Amino acid sequence: MWSDWKEQIEHRPKVRHSLLWEYDLSCFDWQYMRALVVERVVERGWDEDYYALFSLYGGIEGVRQIIRNEVLLLSDKDIAFVCAAFNLKKEELKCYTRKQSRQALMNS
Repeated sequence: MWSDWKEQIEHRPKVRHSLLWEYDLSCFDWQYMRALVVERVVERGWDEDYYALFSLYGGIEGVRQIIRNEVLLLSDKDIAFVCAAFNLKKEELKCYTRKQSRQALMNS
């Protein structure tokens, strides 16, 4: 899907400001807010936004780890997408197990 990402990051891609419209990006902490950035790109991003993620967060594997361990909220559609795109199982995702726990709590 993004097999050419290393070539693309040579062009210094940036995450579109419209994805993070409510933040002042001149003093934005990209490392501290990485889960939010990845979540927004998964929800609404274009290819260029994904290339920026790969550049910022250690390639496809780095983004995969953030999706797996740090992103707390994704829709079912976005969970299905990241599982297919990043070769993950939904049971590996913190957002999925958290959602399942919340549903079990609501049903008890």
